[in-house]
Amino acid sequence: QVQLVESGGGLVQPGGSLTLSCAASGSIFAIIDMGWYRQAPGKERELVATRNSGGGTNYADSVMGRATISRDNANNAVHLRMNSLKPEDTAVYYCYARLYSSHSEWADYWGQGTQVTVSS
Repeated sequence: QVQLVESGGGLVQPGGSLTLSCAASGSIFAIIDMGWYRQAPGKERELVATRNSGGGTNYADSVMGRATISRDNANNAVHLRMNSLKPEDTAVYYCYARLYSSHSEWADYWGQGTQVTVSS
């Protein structure tokens, strides 16, 4: 069993910054890809940023230049630093990991979500 535990959400003023963190634990053989998605009320879940095991990154256009994703491979963790936050960044942010739980079995896992609200 694999668990993703998120932290760092909350209320932030427009123009502010925050860092979201997520740590994976459990039966983990290797992490292929890890990152963040978000879902705003009435909208579909969308990619924010991911970082694969080779260091390659993928950012949504809406956060390009404002977000930085980093991995802590020793602790199976991922961090997302977001600057210049806007009210439209308000959403529930979900940690995501694609990983091997054994040498041959892989699956996608999701955290429970953490609320980020950008408001004055």
